[in-house]
Amino acid sequence: MSAEISPGTLINNRYIIQKTLGRGGFGRTYLAFNNQRFNEPCVLKEFLPDTQSPSIISKSKELFEREAKVLYQIKHQQIPQFLALLTHEDKLFIVQEYIDGRTYLQILDDRLSSTRKPFSEAEVRQWLLDMLPVLEYIHGCNIIHRDISLENVMLPNNQSKPVLIDFGVVKEKFTQIFSSSSSQSFKQASVVGKIGYSPPEQLRLGHCFPSSDMYALAVSALILLTGKMPHLLIDDSLNWNWQSHVNVSNSLASILNKMLASVPSERYQSTTKVIAELENNQSYSNNINQTVTNNNLKPKMSLGGIISSILPRRSQQNEQQNTDNENNFAQLGQTPVSQNPQFVDYCKQQLTSFIGPLASMVMEQALQENPDITSKDFVEVLAEKIPDIQRAESFRNHIRFLKEYKTEQPQKLSQSVSSLTTTPAISHPDFLDYCRREFSSFVGPFASVVIRDTLDENPDLTPKQLVERLMTGIPNRKRAKEFEKRILKD
Repeated sequence: MSAEISPGTLINNRYIIQKTLGRGGFGRTYLAFNNQRFNEPCVLKEFLPDTQSPSIISKSKELFEREAKVLYQIKHQQIPQFLALLTHEDKLFIVQEYIDGRTYLQILDDRLSSTRKPFSEAEVRQWLLDMLPVLEYIHGCNIIHRDISLENVMLPNNQSKPVLIDFGVVKEKFTQIFSSSSSQSFKQASVVGKIGYSPPEQLRLGHCFPSSDMYALAVSALILLTGKMPHLLIDDSLNWNWQSHVNVSNSLASILNKMLASVPSERYQSTTKVIAELENNQSYSNNINQTVTNNNLKPKMSLGGIISSILPRRSQQNEQQNTDNENNFAQLGQTPVSQNPQFVDYCKQQLTSFIGPLASMVMEQALQENPDITSKDFVEVLAEKIPDIQRAESFRNHIRFLKEYKTEQPQKLSQSVSSLTTTPAISHPDFLDYCRREFSSFVGPFASVVIRDTLDENPDLTPKQLVERLMTGIPNRKRAKEFEKRILKD
């Protein structure tokens, strides 16, 4: 991926870059000001093929211009307005209206960190009733979103209705460009969507229907209801097991389960039917008036702040080690991943920790479609499938910070855990840092909150006792034992 665009950079003599909003396998997203419209804020989405081929750049622009005409016709108050398509220094940008607010994944994180409670059934019902008309509108325009997730639904400041962002239809065109380019090009994931959110027909075959969007919307609803990421709601047989994590009415459970049917024909075929059933079964909650807004969900502290409050900054020695590891990773990234089966095995172990038993399918698909892919690009393909930017970056770091790519695990800590059994865990910052990183791969972005709360309640816990407490928070006993083995193995 190319270097990040610096703040102050002028794009197309119009857009002044302010800051980076996020990054993904398809490029970066920037906040910019339009100096020809009174410095109006907007979002620039960078789509950058990993190639300098003029023909591919030209084809990119051609395909996007064709699709941009469709996106430009979308006029809906819950969809950011498409503003422009442009190229700058061989980079392709989509320009859209800027939504000042937070994603529902951020809102959920904030709520869990402050109240430890996910969304209520009444809230989720209303959220679905707010989102389904948006799907009805785009499906009526013959557009399928393809990438619905809590990351791609925002709540604007001082508004009550969610906004749907980041249309995967654009990513699909980008994928087509890579698929048709030479084998030397880094082919991004050929299937647009996120593991856990996307239905089987989309992940395995690349087929999308209106019901595919409703499947992803139902998964998003499950996360809001349970506070758990998708891989924690799927059993080892790849079946949904979400009802064991939360109590909801039979009517809502029936609706969500039908939206989650593995066969597209067994799902609802239109949003109007879902809306009708939600409204018909909502009378019980008419006296509940709990509305989610950005005003009443202001976090006491962001997850990043929580992490920094309980864990120390890395020492200069650790920073140097990370630099060395980055260099090792860069060297490894120049060779095909097929030449390093040990590295592939380690990637599979790590990916399983992040997305569960679906990892094997994802790995197999990625290797079949990209037999000559480099190790570095292989990691990017896998990271793109993790349904959370923060956890995707954590996955990258787990791989990147390996000192050597061998089957045996690298040195974890400067001292064995067995030597830390008599003193409180809070007196061992290196252990807490390592424990937090490993625990996050099992339970997601809430790991830091769980560790903080556990130590607040029991400040005298030894490292071993802390690990035993954390194991109780991992639903799957087999995976809990895997976590214990990772931490306590000397």
